[in-house]
Amino acid sequence: MRLAKYLAHAGVGSRRACEQIICGGRVTVGGIVVADPARDVDATVDVAVDGRPVTTTDALVVYALNKPAGVVSTARDPQGRPTVVSLVGSDVRLYPVGRLDIDTTGLILLTNDGELAHRLTHPRFEVEKTYRATVANPPVREAALRSLRAGLVLDDGPTAPARVSRLKADTLEITIHEGRKRQVKRMCEAVGHPVRTLERVRFGSLDLGGLRPGSHRRLSAREVAALQGD
Repeated sequence: MRLAKYLAHAGVGSRRACEQIICGGRVTVGGIVVADPARDVDATVDVAVDGRPVTTTDALVVYALNKPAGVVSTARDPQGRPTVVSLVGSDVRLYPVGRLDIDTTGLILLTNDGELAHRLTHPRFEVEKTYRATVANPPVREAALRSLRAGLVLDDGPTAPARVSRLKADTLEITIHEGRKRQVKRMCEAVGHPVRTLERVRFGSLDLGGLRPGSHRRLSAREVAALQGD
C-alpha cells in the first residue's frame, strides 16, 4: 500500500493532507524520513508521524452527528469550545468529514478513514449535500429561485446549478455538490435573502432523520457502503 494511503487509512487525515505531511518530512518508515507519498509500506514496517507510531485498523468507523449551534467542526479547538469529536467521544481516533460553520446545525459525519473522507468531500465526486435555510426578506420569489437554480457568480467564481425548493415564504431547501466555504449563505445573500438559520439535512445517501441535536449514532455497514458508492 502506498504510504499516503496507509496514513489515510490510519486516520491521520485525507489522502491529500497525508501527502503534504509526507512531503514536509514529518513521516518516518523504519526510523528513516521518507518524503515520497508513493513509497510502498505494509504492516510489517514501523511508520511514525512526528515521532508518534501510526497503525492501521481494519475497522472502518463512521458516525452521524446532529451538530448543535456553538460547536466547532474540528477534532480540537485552541479556544476550548466544544468540538464535534468531543460530542461523539469514541475510543477510535475520529475526524470530521468536511465542516459546518459554528452557527450551522445538522448532519455531519465523523470517520477514521481518510479515503472515505476524501471521496465525500473532493469536488470531483460531486457528493450532494442538502440544506434547509430560513432567510430574511420573505417571500422568496421565483426570480430568486431561478437564479439559485441556474447558478450564481460569487467572489470565488460561478457556482454550479443547485436544486432549490421553497418550503415556506422564508424557508428554502437547497442541494449543492461543491461545498465551498459558506456557499449556501453566500448564494442566498447574492439573491437578496441573507440566511437566518441553516441546517444540513442530508449528506450523500444519508438523511439526518430523527437524530436529535447533540446526538450521534454509528452507521451500519450498509449505510457505509452506500456512502462509498458500493
